[in-house]
Amino acid sequence: MIGVFKLDSNSNNKLDDLDITILNILTKDPRISYLEIARLCDVSGSTIHVRMKKIEDLGIIKGSKLVLDTNKLGYDLCCFIGISLENSCYMNLVAKELTELTEIIELHLTTGEYPILAKVLCKNIQHLQDLLLNGIQIIKGIEKTAVSISLCKIIDREVLI
Repeated sequence: MIGVFKLDSNSNNKLDDLDITILNILTKDPRISYLEIARLCDVSGSTIHVRMKKIEDLGIIKGSKLVLDTNKLGYDLCCFIGISLENSCYMNLVAKELTELTEIIELHLTTGEYPILAKVLCKNIQHLQDLLLNGIQIIKGIEKTAVSISLCKIIDREVLI
């Protein structure tokens, strides 16, 4: 069995076991051909095309993207920056300003100590310092920041269904 999880029988989801199997195959190897998926699922290639169209129409597959090795491009520092606000009324303004900083590759509104959490890629510690002093901390509404530097990434995967 390829899938790890089964669909909830009470789910309003329009996916069946074949759709789940297709998604699990693609999660493991996004470059696999439709014909190879058909062979693995013991169905015709046209069945896979129809199922893929359905999955895309449901918005489950949002697209595909190129994954770069950022270390080989010189971005050796991955950080997580917790951002506190002076007041919650600044949330939208701060979030909008943060989206302009290209070093921020993910931005999350969160619960807990920091209402905003940013994942950042920098070339080195000087780059991070410049980003903090001349990019993030000058934004109106930001009270303070807390930086955690990632030592290494242990898990990098898509959800299995």
